[in-house]
Amino acid sequence: MTMHSREYPGVGDTLWSGKLDNGLSIYVVPRPGFQKKTAFAAVNYGGAMRNFTLDGRLVETPAGVAHFLEHKMFDLPEGNALNIFSERGAEANAYTGGDMTAYYFECDELFDENLELLLRLVTTPHFTEESVAKEQGIIGQEILMTEDDPSFVLYNATMGALFDHHPVRESVAGTVESIAGITPQTLYDCHKAFYVPANMALCVVGDVDPEHVAEMAERLTVREYVNPAVPDYGEREGLEPIEKKAVSYMDVSDPMFIAAAKLNTAMPDGDEALRLTTVGELAARCLLGQSSEFYTSLYAEGLLRGDFFRDVSRLAGTLLFECGGSSAQPEQVFERLCETLNAAAKKGVDPAAFERARRAEYGVSLRALNSPGSICASLASCRFGGYGFYEGFDLLPAVTIDEINAFIREYLAPERLTLSLIMPK
Repeated sequence: MTMHSREYPGVGDTLWSGKLDNGLSIYVVPRPGFQKKTAFAAVNYGGAMRNFTLDGRLVETPAGVAHFLEHKMFDLPEGNALNIFSERGAEANAYTGGDMTAYYFECDELFDENLELLLRLVTTPHFTEESVAKEQGIIGQEILMTEDDPSFVLYNATMGALFDHHPVRESVAGTVESIAGITPQTLYDCHKAFYVPANMALCVVGDVDPEHVAEMAERLTVREYVNPAVPDYGEREGLEPIEKKAVSYMDVSDPMFIAAAKLNTAMPDGDEALRLTTVGELAARCLLGQSSEFYTSLYAEGLLRGDFFRDVSRLAGTLLFECGGSSAQPEQVFERLCETLNAAAKKGVDPAAFERARRAEYGVSLRALNSPGSICASLASCRFGGYGFYEGFDLLPAVTIDEINAFIREYLAPERLTLSLIMPK
């Protein structure tokens, strides 16, 4: 396989990319002279992909199986992969989101040996009744701990208020009851369905030879192309939230809140998805960023604090808007948010605020290039979305204020919002 390079002089990076005959996408960003090397093996499979068709039969899996599988993939016939990485001086870990599972390591030395282990890790399922039963106890304890985490509870309550039946409404980790139904066969089915090269991306950043990385991947993965399973999220949902308000009570010092909306429940692929997401991020920054009138006025009044966030992002076939933080008067913040959205829909955003937001978004994206792990995660996520990561830097200057205003009018209507609260007991 031949790797192809493309320079991005605006950000100072060169991206080497290629695809093996088996469908594995490979991305390498060389960083000559850098000591640390990062490799990231991502699978287009996450906690929301519970139902799918495999070998002509419908497979329905319990909530939490993708996360459970992530844990068990570190079990190799010769021992635990995390221990082997550690013995070689590498820092390794993994995580599972709603629509992606990622395994990664960072190292200064023995890169080839660690990359070989990473590729073996994701392509070698090894599950036994005993090891699965043991893991059910471990993950069960993890789940119980997250149920005491206000941020975790708040996020899941928000998804439950937004969605009626889409699996993102359930925790990626599942419940103690749901993971009790996971068997070795469940894990083998899910691995066979999704852990195929055509459904994966290998991303590397560091002082490495791109052709050598590709050669190793070609040698260490299967040669034949296998179609991945297609997840079934169920019938498309409407854009109105299921509940306008969700309230939980926990031991917190101050109320916590998230205001969220379903912007799209049938996300497009490719450049259209990139543009829609980019415009949405810019619109949210214009209206709610730290230099916005909304934030500065509420911060001055003591209604918002430095933990306030806002985000527009893809998740398992949807596009979501979220903002939140802590506030002594979260419902008052929500009222002001609705007023801000209504005013922007009528008058549009201020041109000066738009330009500030555009420059700020570019700067944040540029700073993220200092993190090899962030680059790898973004390359994989964009690959699964059908568009390029670095192309986003070219798109930002091309977005117009008219697009921002149209997005606000079409997608950020207050009636689409739900308010989720964690109140002190």
